[in-house]
Amino acid sequence: MAERSTVVVTDDLAGVRPDRALAVLAGISRSIAQRLIGDGQVLAGEAVVDRSTRLRAGDTLTYPVPEVSEQLNPEPVDFLLVYDEGDVLVVNKPPGLVVHPGAGHRAGTLVHGLIHRYPELAALGEEHRWGLVHRLDRDTSGVLLVARTAASHEFLQTELKARRVGRSYLALVNGRLEAATGTIDAPIGRDRARPTRMAVVNDGRPARTHFRRLAEWAESSLISLELETGRTHQIRVHLASIGHAVVGDATYGRSRRVTGDPGRIWLHASEIRFPTIDGAQHAARADLPDDLVRSLDELGEPNDGSVEMLAP
Repeated sequence: MAERSTVVVTDDLAGVRPDRALAVLAGISRSIAQRLIGDGQVLAGEAVVDRSTRLRAGDTLTYPVPEVSEQLNPEPVDFLLVYDEGDVLVVNKPPGLVVHPGAGHRAGTLVHGLIHRYPELAALGEEHRWGLVHRLDRDTSGVLLVARTAASHEFLQTELKARRVGRSYLALVNGRLEAATGTIDAPIGRDRARPTRMAVVNDGRPARTHFRRLAEWAESSLISLELETGRTHQIRVHLASIGHAVVGDATYGRSRRVTGDPGRIWLHASEIRFPTIDGAQHAARADLPDDLVRSLDELGEPNDGSVEMLAP
């Protein structure tokens, strides 16, 4: 377990963003402070600190002391590229691959593989996430946007926050959806009962997910999704909140296996649409990985809809 330390919020930092206050008081980078808070590892007294927490002078913040960053050693890691032009890459991440280094994952991550193929990404460092513009969970497969320069990284992050990057997903969910299309508009924040999880909470950050039913079977439905926002675990939390958790998601859904369960979360980032600094618009797609293709084969012919358009 990481060593924990405490700092006290001074008068001049009362009311400022928690990540800025922690960075100043703990002498760490803003990005590390954001990561610690985003992971639910920072406490004000006994309460978990999140982005919306208003700090007061005299508050005691407890946080895990970040380990000293080690030089990342490039390693060959198995992943595919579906776009490689100019200063932007799009990776097709296989399921089971951890995206970035962290506690318990000091080697063998996607980042290690990226800097093996593109040594210049090492120079971007943790401050620019080694080029990663966004993230995918370990068990989620599909497209991931990577910038090769600091300028491109900052540009794409700005575009992402401004909702000018389009992201499409495919998911197999438990149950049959009554509506063929819909929008889940519900704020997401830390689950107060279980801080390592996210949940729909009244004071959470705005989150919106659009879905469309593609096919359905007796116990499950295949849907496409468009993210309007990009909160942590957004798709998984939103679908669970309407009673249709992603198949294979033991954290937010059922632990028992159903027909078509691939042994991991049935979630695939199928397409990403993004601008580049020169004003051009681009798109990149990733076919379903083999385990999800086998899953659909196991389900057989749907009762309604079709999966033919998903064939590689």
